[in-house]
Amino acid sequence: MRPVFALVDCNNFYASCEKLFRPDLRHAPVVVLSNNDGCVVARSKEAKALGIKMGVPVHKIQEQIQQHGVQVFSSNYALYGDISNRVMQTLEALAPAVEVYSIDEAFLDLTGVANAVDLTEFGLQVRATIQQHIGMTVCVGIAPSKTLAKLANHAAKQYPATRGVVDLTDPIRQKKLLSLMPVSEVWGVGRKLSERLNAMGITTALDLASQNPKDIRQKFSVVLERTVRELNGESCLALEDIIPTKQQILCSRSFGQRVTRYADMHEAISSYVARAAEKLRHEQQQCQLISVYIRTGLFNPNDPRYSNSASLRLDYPTDDTRVLLNAAGRLLQAIWKDGYRYAKAGITLSDFYDRGVVQPDLFTQQVISPNSARLMQVVDRINQQQRGKVFFASQGTGKAWAMNRNHLSPGYTTSWTQLRVVQ
Repeated sequence: MRPVFALVDCNNFYASCEKLFRPDLRHAPVVVLSNNDGCVVARSKEAKALGIKMGVPVHKIQEQIQQHGVQVFSSNYALYGDISNRVMQTLEALAPAVEVYSIDEAFLDLTGVANAVDLTEFGLQVRATIQQHIGMTVCVGIAPSKTLAKLANHAAKQYPATRGVVDLTDPIRQKKLLSLMPVSEVWGVGRKLSERLNAMGITTALDLASQNPKDIRQKFSVVLERTVRELNGESCLALEDIIPTKQQILCSRSFGQRVTRYADMHEAISSYVARAAEKLRHEQQQCQLISVYIRTGLFNPNDPRYSNSASLRLDYPTDDTRVLLNAAGRLLQAIWKDGYRYAKAGITLSDFYDRGVVQPDLFTQQVISPNSARLMQVVDRINQQQRGKVFFASQGTGKAWAMNRNHLSPGYTTSWTQLRVVQ
């Protein structure tokens, strides 16, 4: 059977999540800001229509915000993650196989059902079901390869007449759309690569699809050769049933205000370690290398600059937050210097091992708590039910270093105290 893929993508995901529990904002321009309320990272279609650009500092659009009543929100990652999980669970009930590609995108494998259903009608059903169950609007692109499905999804968003669904299984429709799409819109073709292709006269997706794959491989790479084949309807990228294990976990933040006290920095580092260790356990991994870094601001000429980092290889792989907190504290002591105004810090966990792969020696076994795994499981289970209910003493309150989130929306789906009340 010929492969058939569908790419389902939520429209303006972050902004749509903010509108979900605010029907009064259904037609209002909405922007979502980055950490510390710095720059615009998401826009509703109404905000895009006002000309607000992605990445623009919020202080530069204050006049537009006031003039057009733009609603501003801080990033609410707990809300976005929960809505994403609900969308993906709904898709898993609608398709034989699902690959979660990002927080707001998923590929569906329709190979086994493509001949039994009308694909456009299936896409419309997906849209209607997610709209009814969750309240989110999605677009669906369907094609014989994942790269073509990406382009089909882009067209579904761009052209209202498609009703949010584009089926590119017909070769004639493929060529017609490819001729309309700039080569820069092709999945995997970045800005620099696009400039090189344009210099060769390859300006549209159809131009790229018309190239000899072997010539493209010699001039560029095997990756671009695969893209050319995918644009011609040859499936080279299968659905990933298993998400690859991460090679490292990084947790870092810019502070809401400058940190000058060691105790406050220690609280921040401890909180980052606790969060990273939770992710590590979720990945069913243990790490043996931990790194800590701190730095001052980059743009204030009146502040002296300082940055430093340090790493420590542990005696044995672990996912125990207590062990990692101890190691991070020792590293912070080694690189900390008084007299500076620190703007950012972070930690990295790396050198991963599957649980049980590395067997500790006789001496190491004496220092590993036999109840470590059970304790961490209990902590994670409680915190999954209510975030931050159980924490380690070194994490402190976080008031001195927390991010600026002055426009944060409630945790509508993740906090019992912030649930909507219907009278």
